[in-house]
Amino acid sequence: MDSGIGLLAATAAVRRLRPDADLVLSLDPDGMPWGPRTPEDLTRRALGVAEAAAARRPDALIVGCNTASVHALPALRARLEPGIPVIGTVPAIKPAAAGGGPFAIWATPATTGSAYQRGLIADFADGVPVTEVPCWGLAEAIEHADEAAIETAVAAAAALTPAEVTTVVLGCTHYELVAERIRAAVQRPGAAPLVLHGSAGAVAAQALRRLGELPASGAPAEGGLTVLLSGREGELPAAALHYAEGRLLPAVEPFADRR
Repeated sequence: MDSGIGLLAATAAVRRLRPDADLVLSLDPDGMPWGPRTPEDLTRRALGVAEAAAARRPDALIVGCNTASVHALPALRARLEPGIPVIGTVPAIKPAAAGGGPFAIWATPATTGSAYQRGLIADFADGVPVTEVPCWGLAEAIEHADEAAIETAVAAAAALTPAEVTTVVLGCTHYELVAERIRAAVQRPGAAPLVLHGSAGAVAAQALRRLGELPASGAPAEGGLTVLLSGREGELPAAALHYAEGRLLPAVEPFADRR
């Protein structure tokens, strides 16, 4: 679940690990973007999207959105667990800090400076120089596959990223869809290759662990795909096909109709 197509990164990671998995993607086009909303309003929207997904009886729910994980994860777990394990998306601050060099966290304005993110920095990056970079408009530009707006937003965030940064944490799942463009914008001539840390792979692996399942990348690619748009069954937004992660998803019938 996510407000929009930011969930494609985690979806693609799950699909690569388990091509036989039936997937339900629950988006909220009626309420997107979530970032500018108050925490209370965001939580209400997230609960609605999660409950629409839960009605399909999933084995687990991945919250493929950093902002929703920051503000709504406790409410989601209180509503759905223990019946449905809820896996949140946490910025990859711990592995970034383990590298030892100065790093930046690119995130939505709602996540940047939040108590949640500051707590992760305090817990895992004590003594490591960290710059929090608010990426104004980047998630929205990616959501609409607006190339000009993506270029402008990436350039603005890159300008806020110190030259000595060796690593960037992609603190919004949307950003993973344009990771190489971010790398190109931040990479300094003559410097060591920039390290990018996303969360999708770790989140997908954690979901399998919670379910006691193992990766099976060689399994038959028979997993179905159901898309819910603010609770209504529909199709993946056209903008999703602009990205490799969206094109990875096969055009198959909804799995509920195949049972």
